[in-house]
Amino acid sequence: MKNKNLQLLIPADISEKLDLKADDKAILSIRNNKLIVQFQENQLPTAKNSFIWPIIIALFTSLSFYIYCIGQNIQSIKLVGNSSLATIIIILGAIIGTILFTFFFIIDRKNPHNEFAKNVYWRNFPVIVISFALILALSLVSAMWLLGVLFKGVLFDNFTASIILFVFCTLINLGMIHFALIINGNLLSTVLTLVIIIGVVTSMAVNNSRYWWQHNLSFLGTNKASSGWQFNATLILSALLMLALIDYLFVSLHNTYAHTWKLWLLRILLTMVAINLGLVGVFPNDASFHILHDHVALFLIYFVLALIIGIRWLLPEITREFMLLSYAVGVSLVISEFLFRIVGYFSLTAFEIISFMLAFGWLLLVFNYIEGLIDDDTQSYIRLE
Repeated sequence: MKNKNLQLLIPADISEKLDLKADDKAILSIRNNKLIVQFQENQLPTAKNSFIWPIIIALFTSLSFYIYCIGQNIQSIKLVGNSSLATIIIILGAIIGTILFTFFFIIDRKNPHNEFAKNVYWRNFPVIVISFALILALSLVSAMWLLGVLFKGVLFDNFTASIILFVFCTLINLGMIHFALIINGNLLSTVLTLVIIIGVVTSMAVNNSRYWWQHNLSFLGTNKASSGWQFNATLILSALLMLALIDYLFVSLHNTYAHTWKLWLLRILLTMVAINLGLVGVFPNDASFHILHDHVALFLIYFVLALIIGIRWLLPEITREFMLLSYAVGVSLVISEFLFRIVGYFSLTAFEIISFMLAFGWLLLVFNYIEGLIDDDTQSYIRLE
């Protein structure tokens, strides 16, 4: 069979979105039986050379550290502990990584291919940066703790320590720049999930000796808990992240669907869920805020149930499968309430954990569903000639 060249015709609306010109060059590649079209010329110079910046900055950081060690006559340095290599990696890695993430995210807003950055308003930008900075810092702390366990008591000379610092800084910088250039709604949902999981699990671990499960989940945020502020800060940051995600999703969604009262009501209900989640952290379950805390938590449940009941009419193009799944979650929430309050089968802690997991998991599915509606808008049929 003879090979023949085919032309790929791109619809006008896609061409306008990508700001394509007649002389733009594209690279065609096949991954997992999918045709990938990449327009190289439309990338910003900063993005195209993004792999160079991490190496240059990491090299400058390690050289500065080496010169500092020589100037202070530091011959050896511990891996972990006070004034250790781990401390340097955590502090410098978190600061420089966050700065690079911020810089490249702002620069990439000018990229016509980046629909996410263009639909994120500046009011949400600090929340996104803080969230990625928090995850980076926690990841570095965990990694350094693990290395400290594996290589207990190890010492390095200043030159070796500088090389290790260079390697870690390069990896951190590469990772943060990569996330800044690929961030989208799905990734933001993942970050939201990680923030909640890391924050709540860490709070549970810290309060393990205080038998927090004998009280309730809200105990983790009280003044009787160890680092109660961490649990409350997790809820507040998660609420802010949820607000940023809602803002982005509905700004993008309104580009396709009309500004109907149904979409506005859906947005208001999701926003109220996020606000009440944050207020649960603002008003911990202490004696002074107990009644207010309970009311806010109750309203959180009411808004989630209102969303589940009304999702059939509020969410555009809802499928029968998603509608049935939503009702199944709603029924499960009602059953757990019955088993807790009437039967007494569930403890308060078990009831709170089960209800939270069901509600939060369903909300993530809603966000992913809306993200899918946005992605569908970018799809268009093409033909080969």
